[in-house]
Amino acid sequence: MFHRTRRKIVFTVVFSLFALMTVTLTTIYLTNRAVLDRESREMLRTYVERFSLEEQPLLQDRETRPDGAPDFRPGQANEPRELHEDRPGKDDPAFRLSTFYAVAYAQDGEVLKVNNGNNELQSADSLLKTASAILKKGKQSGKTGNMTYLVEQREEYTLVAMIDRTINDSHQETLIRQMLIIGLSASVALFVISIFIARRIVRPLEENDKRQKRFVSDAGHELKTPVAVISANSELLRREIGDNEWLDNIDYENERMSELVKQLLFLSKTENGEMPKETLDFSKLVSGEVLPLETLAFEKGKQIKADIEDGLTVEGNPNQLRQLVAILLDNALEHGTGETIGLSLYSEHHAAVLEVSNDAKALSEEQLTHLFDRFYRTDEARTAGESHYGLGLSIAQAVTEAHDGRIYAAFHNGRVQFTVSLPKKKNEK
Repeated sequence: MFHRTRRKIVFTVVFSLFALMTVTLTTIYLTNRAVLDRESREMLRTYVERFSLEEQPLLQDRETRPDGAPDFRPGQANEPRELHEDRPGKDDPAFRLSTFYAVAYAQDGEVLKVNNGNNELQSADSLLKTASAILKKGKQSGKTGNMTYLVEQREEYTLVAMIDRTINDSHQETLIRQMLIIGLSASVALFVISIFIARRIVRPLEENDKRQKRFVSDAGHELKTPVAVISANSELLRREIGDNEWLDNIDYENERMSELVKQLLFLSKTENGEMPKETLDFSKLVSGEVLPLETLAFEKGKQIKADIEDGLTVEGNPNQLRQLVAILLDNALEHGTGETIGLSLYSEHHAAVLEVSNDAKALSEEQLTHLFDRFYRTDEARTAGESHYGLGLSIAQAVTEAHDGRIYAAFHNGRVQFTVSLPKKKNEK
């Protein structure tokens, strides 16, 4: 039980922090991406506003500067248009380091000029193909490949301007890699830390549970002696004075106490894992428990409708599993309000599933969660019968958990249903 609790704590801590980290890093990435895209569009808009057809040389007009880099000789036919103050100017470092491309088309579709930037990252042919594809899209702006583009219709020609985003995309890829590395490293660290935290949180609960189990075991053993002494003394008194109503009351209560001690000791042995396990036919075991209880059900004016799948085997202790089945059926017989008790045993994935259901008064969610608590009683579901102490379902839960299974209760359509899921034998398909 506590191993499962630790796993839940670890999962909750890791999932919560991982989700928070994922949201944070994703937000950083998207924000950074949006800023870079906005800057690229602004610089491209600035380039378009400064663009003058007469200033742009033909490809064959290039010169080579003394440092070996290609150069263009701009004309002086038109002055650049006025720039917006909120956009980068020509002296902006990012603007000067960016690579722009432009293709100008005449109204009849003739290519007037091609500007492939200050370096030959793009050939004229590739720029023409890209510009042609952009015009076919019919959009004024957008992205294509590693470039952001802007199309502007002017009186004498159509301008297709592009800015190269290779560097920005490279920075984004680097950012993603760093985020993944940091995220994975942080996840591993969080996993280790969460294991330590889970152990610290669960340790007091484990110690308290051990003390409770030790108390149940010690109390059960300590009560065996006075119960036996009371029984012996009652028998001696009966021989001396004969039958007596007071002795009858003593014997009756002593028998109840004896049954309670047996249940406490059985619960203690089950929780401490003291019972040996073996491979057994669970289908036959369930059938064997149903048969004798059918007679008892008939005497109470009820019937057990059983649907048991054959050949289901599990690893377990036969005495404990018989007790489990008997507890669920006895609970249905004692507390069921209807005449029909349903029992089914079937295979589901890698588990043998046992279901026992009966008509009952409505149970709230709070009552359902406490049904397996020791000594828990409700007027609606569990009355203080002559031989019932509120330990039956606690024992059923302990037996189930001792067999690495799961038990839970549900209420719907006027019936309460107890479901037990036990792992099947490993070599059984």
